[in-house]
Amino acid sequence: MTATCTPSASLSRQVTAGCDENAYKCYQCKKCTSGCPVARYADMHPAMIMRAVQLGQYDMIFDDRFIWLCTGCETCTTRCPNNIDIAGVMDWLKEAAIASGQASPQPQVTRFHQSFLDTVRLAGGRLSEPLLLGLYQWRCGGTLGKLKSGALVADLKMAWELARRRRLIPRLPHRLKGVEEIKAMFKKSRLPETREKP
Repeated sequence: MTATCTPSASLSRQVTAGCDENAYKCYQCKKCTSGCPVARYADMHPAMIMRAVQLGQYDMIFDDRFIWLCTGCETCTTRCPNNIDIAGVMDWLKEAAIASGQASPQPQVTRFHQSFLDTVRLAGGRLSEPLLLGLYQWRCGGTLGKLKSGALVADLKMAWELARRRRLIPRLPHRLKGVEEIKAMFKKSRLPETREKP
């Protein structure tokens, strides 16, 4: 499912169509925010994001770091007295920001998410930490600068130490039996939204 965000349509309707969550059920009790482990690291917090969705404030949501810092721990979802999947709304907003071409205020987080998904896709449904680290470093660039500053050597020493302690295994994991199903999921996730809008 591809999330897209169009300023001409009501944001709360788009959220409802995209992730089956009614933002208007939120009455700002702020239980989500009081349990959120990353709320203090951004200008906004979960309750403010939900209110911005209700008011259709695209720029306020997409310009803030919160949706990118959200870890998806689902504490907000668990604490919500109206059973709103707030973590699901945050995921949808991230997808909508990417689909709309919004520049992320936390580009390293976006690069990590992309590297993680590429790793799972390339490793046949499993996570390969060496591949994840390699893809992430490649996406971040600056390898020459790291080499000049000595940071790359420090990274390689840490990787060697992790491998020596068998915390980092430098090989691809065994592929899962359902690789074709995983490929189908990735393919389906790139299809345009076909669900009827309310």
